[in-house]
Amino acid sequence: MPIRPSEKARYPTDWKIVSVLARERAGNRCQGTPQFPECRAINGEEHPDTGSRVVLTVAHMDHTPENSTDQTNLRALCQRCHLNYDAKHHAKNAAATRRAAIGNGELFDG
Repeated sequence: MPIRPSEKARYPTDWKIVSVLARERAGNRCQGTPQFPECRAINGEEHPDTGSRVVLTVAHMDHTPENSTDQTNLRALCQRCHLNYDAKHHAKNAAATRRAAIGNGELFDG
């Protein structure tokens, strides 16, 4: 998953190396999540469940990119597992963004 430019400053300058090492520690396989504990999709190969080509990503289990030195916080995940793991976090952020937009609109609508 590409890092948004607005989030880039939250990652360490050596993130590319950190993420490569995390994927190597996982044997270039998805380490799974509570939703999909048995997922062992292999980077670059066809996903056994979705059929798409696997692109292994590295997730911050606490959703905090600044916490990249704690190896237990980093997990190699396929796209399906990463998106499912982050779904509640993304929904919470999206709701906050919508609330902020509504709040700003109220300032200018009256």
